[in-house]
Amino acid sequence: MKIVIAGAGIGGLTAGAALSKAGFHVTILEQAKALGEIGAGVQLSPNATRVLYRLGVGERLEGLACEPPGKRVRLWNTGQTWPLFDLGAASREVYGFPYLTVHRADLHEALVDAVRAYRPDAIRLDHKVESIVQKDGKVEVQTVSGATFEADLLIGADGVHSRVRRALFGADEPVYSGVMAWRGVIDASKLPEHLRTPYGTNWVGPGAHVIHYPLRGNKLVNFVGAVERDGWQVESWSERGTLDECLADFAGWHEDVRTMISAIDVPYKWALMIREPMTRWTSGNATLLGDACHPTLPFLAQGAGMALEDGYLIARCLARHADDLPHALERYESLRLERTSRIVRGSAANTKRFHNPALAHAEGAAEYVDREWSEERVKERYNWLFEYDVDTVEV
Repeated sequence: MKIVIAGAGIGGLTAGAALSKAGFHVTILEQAKALGEIGAGVQLSPNATRVLYRLGVGERLEGLACEPPGKRVRLWNTGQTWPLFDLGAASREVYGFPYLTVHRADLHEALVDAVRAYRPDAIRLDHKVESIVQKDGKVEVQTVSGATFEADLLIGADGVHSRVRRALFGADEPVYSGVMAWRGVIDASKLPEHLRTPYGTNWVGPGAHVIHYPLRGNKLVNFVGAVERDGWQVESWSERGTLDECLADFAGWHEDVRTMISAIDVPYKWALMIREPMTRWTSGNATLLGDACHPTLPFLAQGAGMALEDGYLIARCLARHADDLPHALERYESLRLERTSRIVRGSAANTKRFHNPALAHAEGAAEYVDREWSEERVKERYNWLFEYDVDTVEV
């Protein structure tokens, strides 16, 4: 079976590596002229790192990633701190795999190498999907550069602005969430010692929140600040903002937050859009994975994890039902729809939790945090995510 994957991001590369490992002939079309990921961090909970270890890249990432001993919640103005959950050894003990925070570029490079280990020329650069034609049980992909690729199956892993999704199902209708996000990577040496701790931290406040965690052996800190505001609706990862604008969005916040913002080299900003979960991903001999079919707000830290799970499980389904492609795709879709839709909705719900008006004053905030981040509530929100086992799901 010949398989063409559109998009050499995290999901497309994971699918490429898993499918190649299963013996399929894979070609990955990437619109960029050179491979590389925009600098930012990504959180990988144990459900996601399980996939990486199964593909042989987990061990490689250990030397580049961080393994935080835990996560904390801090209050926006006073800095009061509560434990969120333990990670590190606890994650390995409870779930069998680590919780890692990793630079996207490191994850991307490791997955590229995993794909090329099976076939050095599997990734074809400067090939942006132009059109798709399905006939006689085949898919023909035309690229903007004029090339044509024929396959038995096309997998659209081309992200939130997926051209494959548009060709299969028409244009989507994203709605601005009312929240925009700032992100940046900080050289840890610019920060005071107490901000270089290896913990992941969620600052919560009325109308905004901040998440930061370590990268690359604690040499870097990844910063994301989400704020409710109008006037910015550009859905792009590469739009530059200014430190002054970012600081203005967090006026009155604790000095630790403002110190981190001031240490960001280049602050990027992007509008967070909401899309209703799709009810169908497959049309004929073409299907979708990752952000192409279930883009999510980043407030459960599962965007990369979902793409990794998708890529691994579509390979398992195709290997198990190689002689019945329609059934393989039906099985893949049925396995993933409910879980990914629940994550998309849970991420949106976390916006209200992180930004609740009760957080405005220390008295109400303490009661609210004690309730919303109690051990019972935290387990309810996260255990089902972390326990998911791509190896034992029945395909």
